[in-house]
Amino acid sequence: MEKRLLFWELGGFLFTGAAGTLLRSAYGWLGNAAFAAPFAAVNGSLWEEMKALFVPVFLLSLVEIILLAGECPRLPGVRGASVLFGLGLIPVLCYTYTGVLGYSLPWADKALFWLADLGLFWMDYRLLRRSRRAVLWRQVLGLAVLWGLAFAFVWCTFRPPDLALWRDSPAGAPEAGTLAASAIPGGTVLRAFFRPLFAGF
Repeated sequence: MEKRLLFWELGGFLFTGAAGTLLRSAYGWLGNAAFAAPFAAVNGSLWEEMKALFVPVFLLSLVEIILLAGECPRLPGVRGASVLFGLGLIPVLCYTYTGVLGYSLPWADKALFWLADLGLFWMDYRLLRRSRRAVLWRQVLGLAVLWGLAFAFVWCTFRPPDLALWRDSPAGAPEAGTLAASAIPGGTVLRAFFRPLFAGF
């Protein structure tokens, strides 16, 4: 079981790193297509970097939860915790090194993404190796974290708070604080599609 687990974790790390790297640029490659906005990074903000990490992990988690339900019933709870750890590494490491240097480095920003990816799956592997029985409330909480984050990333693509985490970094790119569905080609149509979900907010 441990070798199989290591295989899944290593495969997850490589898949997330490759898919996330593509998602960091896919929005521009697709001509700022509206359908790509909820899944791909729409600017250079830290939040969008975190989204590029989260989306592949979320999709992978859905597959793994189904395929490994019998062998690894604790996966939902563990994955929820490891995702929070990995996502948190991005702003922590970025603000630490830019605070020390006083400026950012493009190659370092790319390296941070892979370090966060590595940290996520290292934590995942470490927690899954512990011989604890699956506690129902932890699995429910883990699923709630995953789906809650999925909702938050879609929501904040169109209604980003005017805070540093959501502000774009590259010069000349649109500010995350001003990004809305109307700023994305076809975004008004997409917002109409999601409006029933966001009604009342």
